[in-house]
Amino acid sequence: MDTTAYDHEALLAERIERDSFLCEHYASPIPEEIRSAYEGADYFDPDGRLAFSGAFAPSVATVSVPSSSGLASGYRCVGSIRIAVGGHDYDLTVLDDGDGGTFLPFGDATNGQSTYGGGRYVAVDLHDDGTATVDFNRAVNPYCAYDEEYSCPLPPPGNSIAMPIEAGERNYREPTV
Repeated sequence: MDTTAYDHEALLAERIERDSFLCEHYASPIPEEIRSAYEGADYFDPDGRLAFSGAFAPSVATVSVPSSSGLASGYRCVGSIRIAVGGHDYDLTVLDDGDGGTFLPFGDATNGQSTYGGGRYVAVDLHDDGTATVDFNRAVNPYCAYDEEYSCPLPPPGNSIAMPIEAGERNYREPTV
């Protein structure tokens, strides 16, 4: 991706919107009794080099995806994106988010250290020319990172990236009230 054209302002606007949702919305995964003390997510600095475009191979299949509760569920796979990260090619499974969009649950070398141990999610933008874009700066924690009462899909087999993806949302730290 051409990093000179990277839209930092749009990314920062998305982050402000997410933080507002997490702090104020009735459907926030942050427990209501501590929500007022939450001051927003901790994010890595934006890095346009962590936005990738690659070939998209559409698919219509149901895949078994593990969850944070230990059970597996069937998710509609919309296809896979092929990207090169750190000199390695990855074919990553892209899932239907159930709301008309897509998401890529992924793991990387930051999990359990600077990011949530169960992996993170990132939207995938599909293009008419058979390509797709994944911007890891937009990676977010699943709801189970905020409250273990949630059961969240974890990265399916093959959606692990060997190198650290230091982009997007970092570990959630519960606010003190």
